Amino acid sequence: MAAYGASGIAAASWVSRLPAVRNGLELTPAAVGLILLCLTAASFTSVSVSGLVVLRIGSARTARIACVLSGSGLLLLGVGTSVLSSLPVAACGLALLGLANGCYNTALNVEGAAVERALGKYVMPWLHGSFSLGTVAGAAAGAWAAAAKLSVAWHLGLVGAVAIAAVLVASLSFRADRAGGVRSRPALQRKPVRPRKTDTFEDPTTGPLPVINPALASEAASLHGKRLVAMAWQEPRTLLLGLLVLGLALSEGAAGDWAALALADGHGQSEAAGAAGYGVFVTFMTVGRFAGTFLLDRFGRVAVMRCCAATAFLGVATFVFAPVPWLAFAGLGLWGLGTSLGFPVGTSAAADDPVHAAARVSVASTIAYGAFLAGPPVLGFLAEQFGILHSLLLVLLFQALSFLLAPVLSQRQ
Repeated sequence: MAAYGASGIAAASWVSRLPAVRNGLELTPAAVGLILLCLTAASFTSVSVSGLVVLRIGSARTARIACVLSGSGLLLLGVGTSVLSSLPVAACGLALLGLANGCYNTALNVEGAAVERALGKYVMPWLHGSFSLGTVAGAAAGAWAAAAKLSVAWHLGLVGAVAIAAVLVASLSFRADRAGGVRSRPALQRKPVRPRKTDTFEDPTTGPLPVINPALASEAASLHGKRLVAMAWQEPRTLLLGLLVLGLALSEGAAGDWAALALADGHGQSEAAGAAGYGVFVTFMTVGRFAGTFLLDRFGRVAVMRCCAATAFLGVATFVFAPVPWLAFAGLGLWGLGTSLGFPVGTSAAADDPVHAAARVSVASTIAYGAFLAGPPVLGFLAEQFGILHSLLLVLLFQALSFLLAPVLSQRQ
């Protein structure tokens, strides 16, 4: 929960300062979409290989490396915005954040799924709820920093340092790599030993395979990791789960990228009010996630996901067409509540089988990240043509897709 929370603080901190980044770099809405593409393209690349990375070096080590990249990216974004006023430097910071995000999310979701299996109950919404609590804290701090005219460099630099420290400590307790399932480096030994017939690498799909010396075990682990990922790309349920999560990922990503700007430009609110509006979104998302375990235990995945998609649809429509600011804030609350369980329920379903968890979570997340990759430039282009508010109507189509795909959550593979 600490690792998820630190990730949320980092994410909300830079998102809440997006109006300041836009003003500091003098960007148009289309340019904002393009600079966000640096983040999403890097995230898409990272999540595409995240399954192999986690299978290869383990989820704990993956999380540690990713948190250092994320903290460095925050600092670079801040420096590029308020110290150097350099678009390339800020774009590089966002790219570092993206490279960290993909592998970090897969590593944490593999850990979270292991916790669910160990406890025998739904807890993934709680873990993602911890992320949302982090985003509430990050958004609140961002609103204060914007109102106080605090430099983006100082703000994001401090947040990055805190996030790195929190994750490095939290990851010491990670256990998924040592609790069954796929072991990341199963027979690798540092000291040379005499080859023995008893040296084996246990492939989770075919059973023990002979390995003539321990140095080859690492290569065997890599090959079987690739096999698991390749198999996951051929599974209809995994692909449909990816599409389901994609619909609500676009909803969540659109709020993160555009809610503050839409309040400022579309509803005539201040930068501080824009940051506070994003805080409303993540607050209601947090409520939805902490209530999610009870709802899932009582009503099941399919009914809860359909209700979430319908609520998110109503929230976006209310936000876009609100005639007064307070109704727009109410729409943000519904939007956050409806979007809350998309990622936790989708990734939990993908990780039902511990052996295939890393590969399937990676594949489903890769598809979902397509929303983050295409969303910013597409919404930026639409915002340039029709205004930021009306560009968000595209999100409604994908929320409807998630509603229709909800039955896939009940399947097992």
